[in-house]
Amino acid sequence: MSRWGFALFAALWLAPAAAVAQDTKLDRALEEQTGANQDAQGSQHRVEALDDETQRLLTEYRRALTDTESYTTYANQLEAQVQSQRDEMAQMDRQLQEVETTSREVLPLMQKMLATLDQFVKLDVPFLLEERTKRVATLTDMMSRADVTISEKYRRIVEAYQVEMDYGRTIEAYEGELAGSGAAPRTVQFLRVGRVTLLYQTLDGRETGYWDAEKKAWVVDDSYAHGFKEGVAVAKKSRAPEMLIVPVPAPKEAQS
Repeated sequence: MSRWGFALFAALWLAPAAAVAQDTKLDRALEEQTGANQDAQGSQHRVEALDDETQRLLTEYRRALTDTESYTTYANQLEAQVQSQRDEMAQMDRQLQEVETTSREVLPLMQKMLATLDQFVKLDVPFLLEERTKRVATLTDMMSRADVTISEKYRRIVEAYQVEMDYGRTIEAYEGELAGSGAAPRTVQFLRVGRVTLLYQTLDGRETGYWDAEKKAWVVDDSYAHGFKEGVAVAKKSRAPEMLIVPVPAPKEAQS
């Protein structure tokens, strides 16, 4: 074979080999490009995922800030309420101490007021004696009751005093039992003119008398029969008030 023939044969033989080598490089380049594209896509996905995570974390952070501010405000409000309750409890403690002190001071005063009222009723003109004595007894029993407040006890004692004061400004007619001088009790009609006079008259009108404060006894005196009837009419509001002729105890000189 000549030199030119050998060269042509070599060229023909090397041409396919070169083409194969070129294809191999191209395939590698394509593979690398594909891999790079896949890596780029993966990186893009990761970037997008990181961006989404960042947004989520940012949202949660902002929500956490809002919640923290809300909780702080709520905690401050609770602290203010707790402090207010503490102040109120402290005030209640002071009031309880004052009540205890007041109780120690007021209870003896009320006992003295009640004893004075009891003595007053016993020494007073004996009108509505059963009713008034029962009122004092009820108040006396009330003083030992724990279910009645001190203020209520005091109110009722003062109320009893007010009732006794009102007796001195009114005129009243009522029926009741008259007992005394060893005679059997009998039903009569009484006429009370303030605290000045207490008269009685039998239901048949045949006997009239009055309470003698000096003698502490009933005195029969029919001369007051007409005045008694006029007084009863005034007490029952069947006639206008006018001057009544009734027995009045003589004034006494005041003793110091």
